[in-house]
Amino acid sequence: MIDHLDHLVLTTSRPEACIDFYARVLGMRLERFVGGTPPVERTAFVFGNQKINLHIQGREFEPKAHLPVPGALDLCFIASTPLTDVVTRLGECHWPIIEGPVQRTGAVGKIRSVYVRDPDFNLIEISEYLAA
Repeated sequence: MIDHLDHLVLTTSRPEACIDFYARVLGMRLERFVGGTPPVERTAFVFGNQKINLHIQGREFEPKAHLPVPGALDLCFIASTPLTDVVTRLGECHWPIIEGPVQRTGAVGKIRSVYVRDPDFNLIEISEYLAA
């Protein structure tokens, strides 16, 4: 019944820091669009065929999660570059790795991952698939 994830919504208490992390550090494309009812300006981070829509804590709009709070997400992204390049990029951006590289199990096989926290303390896992 379900084929893939289209987008998810991230709630932030620090919009400028959040935009900096996802756009500058992780290299996602920042997108501004008008959507919702009534129509309002929205912010999203686009990567591959997916995106993350941004809600600002206290200014969310309906419908929304029952308890939208910053720091409640644990996300795993598959990198488009080797994990060694990811580690280098994080170092260049002075973004601390809290764990890794470590081996884990992803949706379709073994992965090697590093873990960081975004400005709202969501846990972000950045991974590469290991050769079979």
